[in-house]
Amino acid sequence: MRRGYHISNINLTQHQHPPIMNRTPTVIVIAEDSRVQGKVLQQRLIAAGYDAHVGLNGELALELVQNLKPDIVVSDIEMPKMNGYELCSAVKQSPSLRHTPVILLSTLNDAEDIIRGLAAGADNYITKPYDINFLIARIEDLRLNPIQHVESDSSNTTAVTLGGQVYEVRAGRQQTLNLLVSVFENAVEKNKELHRSNEHLILAKEKLSAWNTQLESLNGQLNELNGRMKRDLHAAARMQQSLLPNEALAIPEVTVAWDYTPCEELAGDFLNYAQLDDHTLGLYVVDVCGHGAASALLAVAIGRVLSTVVSATSLLVRHDPFTGKRVVTPPATVVGELNKRFPMDSQGGLHFTILYGLLDLRTKLFRYACGGHPQPVHLPKGNSAVFAPGEGLAVGWVDDVEFDEFTLQLAAGDRLLLYSDGVPEAMDANLEQLTNETMLHELDKSRDQPLADQVSHLRGVVNQWCQPKGPLDDVSILLVEIT
Repeated sequence: MRRGYHISNINLTQHQHPPIMNRTPTVIVIAEDSRVQGKVLQQRLIAAGYDAHVGLNGELALELVQNLKPDIVVSDIEMPKMNGYELCSAVKQSPSLRHTPVILLSTLNDAEDIIRGLAAGADNYITKPYDINFLIARIEDLRLNPIQHVESDSSNTTAVTLGGQVYEVRAGRQQTLNLLVSVFENAVEKNKELHRSNEHLILAKEKLSAWNTQLESLNGQLNELNGRMKRDLHAAARMQQSLLPNEALAIPEVTVAWDYTPCEELAGDFLNYAQLDDHTLGLYVVDVCGHGAASALLAVAIGRVLSTVVSATSLLVRHDPFTGKRVVTPPATVVGELNKRFPMDSQGGLHFTILYGLLDLRTKLFRYACGGHPQPVHLPKGNSAVFAPGEGLAVGWVDDVEFDEFTLQLAAGDRLLLYSDGVPEAMDANLEQLTNETMLHELDKSRDQPLADQVSHLRGVVNQWCQPKGPLDDVSILLVEIT
């Protein structure tokens, strides 16, 4: 699951910024194309006393700005449809919005990037990764010292040439100073980090000679450990296979087909389905961030608590001591309990997403909860495929978060798709994603095929899109048909 690495751009390890009290909440629009990262930043700003709203790309964020007339705009730069520079320019060129301060967030740090921000009219610039308290301090500076209160005439245009490109900079002195000071602060902080890295390098260099004397003996131990690790990896891969469906579903009301392809020997995805009682079918897809042994171990640990066997650790079913019957746990309760049992801080920074649902075999009602996972797709009989509702934070990110529960009424002939983000976010040689739209189109195109053939078709589309290197993320596909 690649979205996991985006979140590292926000440093959440610091103390929570104290809420800003006794004033009307400052309205902030966040432009961020990472769904999970936008949600986390929004929650942190709301906790600090702000009224924060998220647009998942530049165009959606601009609509929010036009409708809400916010006090501050915080925008990522690298976004689809409309990037941060274009959003900033649109805000600054609007007579009714041009005094709205804009803070740009980016992993970019070249001089050309900064000039582009200045040309777009940005008021502040922060380089990722950043501390949330640092961002809040910038917001407060702009709120207490608005540009329009300092100078109202920013109509003069200055031509700036950099790298052979001419930029028309239209900004007042105070706005220019604010942006350049923010860039300087970023440079100072990065310089401090560089000095710390240099100090560590010097220490490492001093130890290098001592380490060289141990290298020969360590190489011998390493060869032995490599052989043991290969054996352990094969054993771990077999253990991961145990998390997948191991027998055909013998229920006349539904048919199930699935495909699971890890991009490495050890991966983080897994899926399963099982009949939990006489009239309930449980289905889920789990996606642990990253790959390798750590992600695989977390996946196995999650799989154990998602066991359908009644036990002290199983979340899906429990034994009622009064009636002696199996009691099925509601989806939102399952995801909420997973969030409590697997906090990111105690999992070495790892987190995961899940879509867990219950299909009532009598009414064909599908109840489900979404923990940061892609929305399910409903394929009604005789109609086009559509996304069902569903959203929520990734599991393990925030303590005590409440997860919503959604419902989807199915009928005979309908199909339901659960999948990992390795399908719509599969990348080609140019790092272009397959996209949700293409996935829906391919589902519509293969709708009349048998269930297993439609799964094979979707998997083939992903494989073909990812040529020549193949998928860079695990691919999980779980397709259900109401018979």
